[in-house]
Amino acid sequence: MRENLESIRENFISELTKIKMEKDLDNLRVKFLGKKGVLTGVLKNLRNFDIEIRKQIGQESNKLKSFIEETISSKKIEVKKKLIDEKLKSTDFDITLPKDEYDIGSLHPVTIVQKEIEKIFTGIGFMIADGPELETDYFNFEALNVPKHHPARDMQDTYWMEDNRVLRTQTSAVQGRTMKKIKPPLRIIAPGRCFRNEALDACHENTFFQLEGMVIDKDISISNLIYAMRLLLTKVFGRDDIKVRLRPGYFPFVEPGFELDLNCLICGGKGCPTCKYSGWTELLPCGMIHPNVLIHGGIDPEEYTGFAFGLGLTRLAMMKYGISDIRALNSGDLRILKQIGVR
Repeated sequence: MRENLESIRENFISELTKIKMEKDLDNLRVKFLGKKGVLTGVLKNLRNFDIEIRKQIGQESNKLKSFIEETISSKKIEVKKKLIDEKLKSTDFDITLPKDEYDIGSLHPVTIVQKEIEKIFTGIGFMIADGPELETDYFNFEALNVPKHHPARDMQDTYWMEDNRVLRTQTSAVQGRTMKKIKPPLRIIAPGRCFRNEALDACHENTFFQLEGMVIDKDISISNLIYAMRLLLTKVFGRDDIKVRLRPGYFPFVEPGFELDLNCLICGGKGCPTCKYSGWTELLPCGMIHPNVLIHGGIDPEEYTGFAFGLGLTRLAMMKYGISDIRALNSGDLRILKQIGVR
């Protein structure tokens, strides 16, 4: 029986050296390892021998089977490489030459909008501030007049870490950090990524981008806030007919607080999933900075006032480029860029 296995091995090696095509390798495998293959027949005949011989011959047969499979796999790679080399030698095509056409890369739509807004605000004297995405409870909540057990925390279903830090739910967390470092007068914007445990739909994502804005100086009023918001939207959309509305809104870190809504540019105000069929998209929560927030920042509210706003960069990109589903922006699908003409 061992002589048969050695003979099978020698026959396999002999036939393997003659093979030049990949299909012949498949035929060789079937010849030796197929249902009616040479080695398969040996394994079937083992039932005619006693148990000790079956164990020994079975082990040797399995080793031979593994050898044949591995050798055929290696030979396939060798054959493919040889065929490619022969094709390259028989053609004048130079694979080192560049393509005639290039796929030109592009910034993400949200990044484009962010850079546009940064240019607008730095042009009128604002600084760009930043803060960590993994934030402390203090800066994400308490410094914004949202103490522990405050009901406003329920509005932001959050991702907590074991060390009691949180993936920031809003770029407003940058406010407290900035006030600790810079004393008024100050004007800052703080773009960045935020996280909330949202139920995903056409206008909600668990990862999105905001841009926080804050102005603190003497005699700052709501009229300053409205002017800044109108200037921003007019510049971003490049048109003077942008329709907005200002309505009362509750945010613990501003008093009074407002919601600045944008007439939906996806449906023209008729109603669609993006605007929840209301014709308006919530875009700019804003208001006058609450005295408690100024106190947390080490600023005297009797001497200084200010306004703050939180702009949804992701939703602004949707309005600007006519993207009806927010989930498309995090999909990684490059066809989105081509569809909206960004390249």
